[in-house]
Amino acid sequence: MTVVPGKATPRGRFPHVKVAGGLVFVSGTSSRRPDNSIAGASADEFGTTTLDIRAQTRAVIENVRDILREVGAELSDLVQVTSYLVSMNDFGGYNEVYGEFFDESGPTRTTVAVHQLPHPHLLIEMQAVAVLPAAQGGPS
Repeated sequence: MTVVPGKATPRGRFPHVKVAGGLVFVSGTSSRRPDNSIAGASADEFGTTTLDIRAQTRAVIENVRDILREVGAELSDLVQVTSYLVSMNDFGGYNEVYGEFFDESGPTRTTVAVHQLPHPHLLIEMQAVAVLPAAQGGPS
């Protein structure tokens, strides 16, 4: 079980990632940065908030990539991803960015809409399962 240095601290008592039986389990991951700001979320001097599903999706996938690397895996080792969107109106932008990282040979995927996430500026969260490469103790 690992909390990854340089990543946003989990908002509870759980790890970013856990390896078990050659599988890598990545906890729900958002676009939150280590300083608790949120990639893809900004507010102007009047408090008007702008939320960008494309920027948040990209940041989430990059955070998942960094977490996987901590245990010796890569995005290409993913076998399953579950994505949680606050609004299915964001599906198009999310899907567009997702397609920059994965194609039909990538992980299986489920995308669901949820009522809310742990911060009102978060539009997306992902959890994932990967296979640990054989050199790192995964199945050969």
